[in-house]
Order: sequence, then structure tokens, then C-alpha cells
Amino acid sequence: MADLYLKALESERRSLWATARLKGLPKDSPERVRIAQIDADIAAHKAKAKTPKP
Repeated sequence: MADLYLKALESERRSLWATARLKGLPKDSPERVRIAQIDADIAAHKAKAKTPKP
């Protein structure tokens, strides 16, 4: 089954990253901060998904 939450996060990250690269935004811009937050959310979600269920 498709993980829609993960797909939505990755899609938002790609969109923000493209915007940040196109505009040449600095690391402390709101878009770049959101990208870092999304990266953390993706990592946490993947770690939770790998945890075996008892």
C-alpha cells in the first residue's frame, strides 16, 4: 500500500527545494528551514515504519 503521508512530504520537499534553488535563497530563509523540518519528519516516519510490530 502506498504511504500517502510520505509521498506528500517528499512532494512538498521537492517543490520547496526547486523554489529555493531557483531563487538562490539563503540557508536561514523560511523555505530552507521548512526543508530541514521535512527532512526530519521523513527520517522519523521511515524509522517508525521500519520498527517491527509485536
